[in-house]
Amino acid sequence: MVDVAVKAGVSPMTVSRVINERPGVGPDTRAAVNAAIKALGYMPNVAARSLVNSVELRIGVIYSNPSAAFMSDFLTGVFEEASTRGARLTLLKGEDGRPPAAAAVKALIASGVRGAILAPPLGESPVVLQPLLKAKLPLAAVGAYNVEGAICVRIDDRRAAYEMTRELIALGHRRLGFILGNPDQAASAERLSGFYAAVREAVGVVTAIAQGDFSFTSGLAAAEQLLDAATPPTAIFASNDDMAAAVVSVAHRRHLDVPGELTVVGFDDTSPAVTVWPPLTTVHQPVRRLAAEALGLLASQIASGEPLGDRSDRVLDHEIVTRLSAARL
Repeated sequence: MVDVAVKAGVSPMTVSRVINERPGVGPDTRAAVNAAIKALGYMPNVAARSLVNSVELRIGVIYSNPSAAFMSDFLTGVFEEASTRGARLTLLKGEDGRPPAAAAVKALIASGVRGAILAPPLGESPVVLQPLLKAKLPLAAVGAYNVEGAICVRIDDRRAAYEMTRELIALGHRRLGFILGNPDQAASAERLSGFYAAVREAVGVVTAIAQGDFSFTSGLAAAEQLLDAATPPTAIFASNDDMAAAVVSVAHRRHLDVPGELTVVGFDDTSPAVTVWPPLTTVHQPVRRLAAEALGLLASQIASGEPLGDRSDRVLDHEIVTRLSAARL
């Protein structure tokens, strides 16, 4: 640390503030310290940092999501970030896609965690949020929108869905199906809004909507509904990859060629996008990075001891990943 301080022309205390993401360091100084850290290959000692902070960083991770692939990426991001910060994680899982009981959330709070990170859709679940907010526990919610008192880390779901729908229209598709995600999740409504925004800009586009809940099973039912129509869609946009994979499965059972007779696209870019055949064209949502960013921001808030204020939103980039499940009509 002393070597870093000498190279950056600052005090060791300033280096410590930068490493621990504490306030009171200007952006130019912070950049100089980070450059020195990179140049010298300095690796902070996690055990020493825990001793300096004197209080163990214990964070609760609350999750319940029907997509195993999404949760795998989410938990990987959380675990990797926790290991670099010396944080101890306490996991609380809801069963069958439902939030954990309020009593279980209260027990987590009583266990002494200093903050909590919530996987979607729990960042918008009153059952989970109310006891946490009442306890004034620092919170970070992934994929959530406008949660008072919580750090929200997400992508621009509306923009991402808008761009994907524009891609389908550019391929010549004018009969579009859309499978909605969990109705209790703001991201679902944002994706539907983006879909409709793109449709309104085009001429002669006919749409059909089916309700899902982000699970593979719900995608099967939604695909059957859309494809049973008298004039079925030529392209189906599912709100996550699990449901898109279900659409491909139904298409295969009906002997429909994907993408020759039916284009299918998804959202998230999780493992089903590359394990199904053909691999899915999808929106890449950086789930691991979202989770890691949320944990990092939460740890910084806990370390600073400063109130968050109304809320703090962090929006990360997305991208359209083109594979083999989409084709020109």
